[in-house]
Amino acid sequence: MNQNVINARVTFRNSPIHVLERFTFKDIKNALLEFRKFSESEECVILQTCNRIEIFATGKNCDIKKIQKTWASLSGLEESAFKENLEIEIDDEAYLHLLKLTSGLDSMVVGEEQILGQIKNSITTARINKASGERLNTLFDKAIRIGTRIRNTTGISKGGISVGSMAVKLAEENIDDLKSKQILVIGTGEVSTLVAKSLNRRGYGFSVTSRTLQRSQAFCETMGGQAVKFEEVLGGFEKYDVIFVATTAPYFLVTYERIAKALKDKKKGMMILDLSNPRTVDEKVATLGNIKLMNLDQIAEMVDKNMRKRQDKVKIVENIINEELQVIEASMKRLDAEPIVKDVFKNIDVLREKELQKALQMLGENDSEKIKIIEDLTKAVVESIVSAPMNNLRKASEQGNPEILDAASKLFNYKKKET
Repeated sequence: MNQNVINARVTFRNSPIHVLERFTFKDIKNALLEFRKFSESEECVILQTCNRIEIFATGKNCDIKKIQKTWASLSGLEESAFKENLEIEIDDEAYLHLLKLTSGLDSMVVGEEQILGQIKNSITTARINKASGERLNTLFDKAIRIGTRIRNTTGISKGGISVGSMAVKLAEENIDDLKSKQILVIGTGEVSTLVAKSLNRRGYGFSVTSRTLQRSQAFCETMGGQAVKFEEVLGGFEKYDVIFVATTAPYFLVTYERIAKALKDKKKGMMILDLSNPRTVDEKVATLGNIKLMNLDQIAEMVDKNMRKRQDKVKIVENIINEELQVIEASMKRLDAEPIVKDVFKNIDVLREKELQKALQMLGENDSEKIKIIEDLTKAVVESIVSAPMNNLRKASEQGNPEILDAASKLFNYKKKET
């Protein structure tokens, strides 16, 4: 009777944005239906954001191989593509992961608020399309409530800032009327993603470039911005007022000579934020007039000050999650007993109603008030007899005693309905 809850995911932790793009679903509604049909998932929820694609599934015959095969088919990938990118967790580990998500501990920026709304949307979408059921609805509802309470009581979501958002904030402080300026993001990795998210959130337009135009275009489809050719950028820095550089190139992309040439054709100055490690902007660029250069070390130091204030809160959140995890585990185990409990109560109530009608007929009773008294009496008698064993059955389920569930199934002649 037990059904595992499986979480299969591809996230920013193992895959850059241009790789994540390959695993996305163009039509979530169709994907939910396909997973239920072909992976034999009785319930399915899909969480898809710019940083992650996650499947939560459960079912008697559902397993990770079927999920992976269905995912590959929907995204047009070979199953081998999942080898280095796919993370898998089952039951307790899946519950823990979801709690970390709702609490903000598994985001690029600790405490980030957007993910909570995205999780709410994912379970709502699953419900509307009848893809989720009692098991996943219970799990998500409890995780969302716990995550919301954790955020409100600990303040983990307050004051969160990343290297990317700090860099954008510095640009705002140093450049007048940033919205009217030409902004360039070089790179499509994790830091560039944070920069792009921050720019989007503040309503700034920007261009994106990387080694290949295809990679830039895939990034822009997810993160916004306008893709431009790498070669055009290297020979045309004068077009831009603010440049965010976040690459892993082993040499200087932004050289002294290129910026010096750009300044000759540009009347105004330029701000360059080197977020690369190692640096990919020649430090000599800072000696040029009208240039404001900031590097990753300077920006990271500002972020670290912010994060140190929040580190104590992270530990508090982890402790709360560990306590709440036990509650969720018990709730999910209890669900194994509910079909039997409901079936028993339903069958007994049918018998109660049948015998009640026979008794009323024999008594020839027509007084509605007296009939109600007798009916309430029969309900109370049934409730007092059945409640104790049913509650014990629930407790046995919570404590992980499947043999008692099996015995109860035989005792009450319960047979699981096929879905």
